[in-house]
Amino acid sequence: MTPERAKEAVANMCNETGMDLSTQLGRLRLRNPILVASGTFGYAREMKGLVDLNRLGAIVPKTITQQPRLGNTPRRTVETPAGMLNSIGLDNDGIDAFILNHLPCLKQFEAATIVSIAGRTEAEFISMAQKLDQAEGVSALELNISCPNVTGGVDFGTDPEACRRVVQGVVRSCGVPVLAKLTPNVTDIAAIAQAAAAGGADAISVINTLLGMAVNWRGRRPILGNVMGGLSGPAIKPVALRCVYQVARAVDVPVVGIGGISTIDDVMEFLVAGASAIQLGTANFSDPTVSTRILDQLPAALAEAGVSSAMEIVGTLENKPPQPAVPDCCH
Repeated sequence: MTPERAKEAVANMCNETGMDLSTQLGRLRLRNPILVASGTFGYAREMKGLVDLNRLGAIVPKTITQQPRLGNTPRRTVETPAGMLNSIGLDNDGIDAFILNHLPCLKQFEAATIVSIAGRTEAEFISMAQKLDQAEGVSALELNISCPNVTGGVDFGTDPEACRRVVQGVVRSCGVPVLAKLTPNVTDIAAIAQAAAAGGADAISVINTLLGMAVNWRGRRPILGNVMGGLSGPAIKPVALRCVYQVARAVDVPVVGIGGISTIDDVMEFLVAGASAIQLGTANFSDPTVSTRILDQLPAALAEAGVSSAMEIVGTLENKPPQPAVPDCCH
């Protein structure tokens, strides 16, 4: 989407609702803070018969790699009591097929396209960024440096210096905004976020999935073909909220909240905790229309909070618990 169309879309949204829903992620301005997460929305063409994609703030298609990947050995998904485990392994057709076959469809929508990329090396990240920088229709890049179920290459998301280097390399090699997607599977996520910010990231996306596993005790075997996978869904929401809160307090760049979001209350909690935008992930599997349903509810929720724009409520969480009520008999 061109800058002119983006401005027009933002203006239209404000006029329709009387509320400024726009948000800013560094150099990337979005019409609203409701995004769909990588790996949960396909390449968007699969959803266009169900969802008005023009209304979304941005679409993050499934992660692409330099070369095509078959992904991990089945079984690849397991339902859990409060979410799911996945071990897809970044199954995709590669960057060239994405640019040729999928980007033309994505760029026709008014929603921004944030392309998720993963590389085994810093050089691969930079090469992919340069190629996408020349492609029409790419609004921003999200660096997937945190996938928990892919082996090989450097795990850039667990080492601050490696994170800083890869983000800095990508930022210097292309002209589009860059988001760094971080893993919660570290001791200190704030330190990784600070490294990404030092590398020049426009925004920090938190979190990717939590490493987990499922076991068939009768057969004495793991259920996933790759043994371990990424846990997502409502079960990880408290962890995601904690990470958003910590990262937002540690860096001066915007934060994108991800993890267990499925209702308008979830969205508002993430905004208050410090997220300037959110991504809906696992909820798309049970309700493909969840993104537009929440978007419809957002103006009323903001009005209830006493604000006239989405950005006003970002990071307004008071850093103290409520005081317990004192019984009348104690007065």
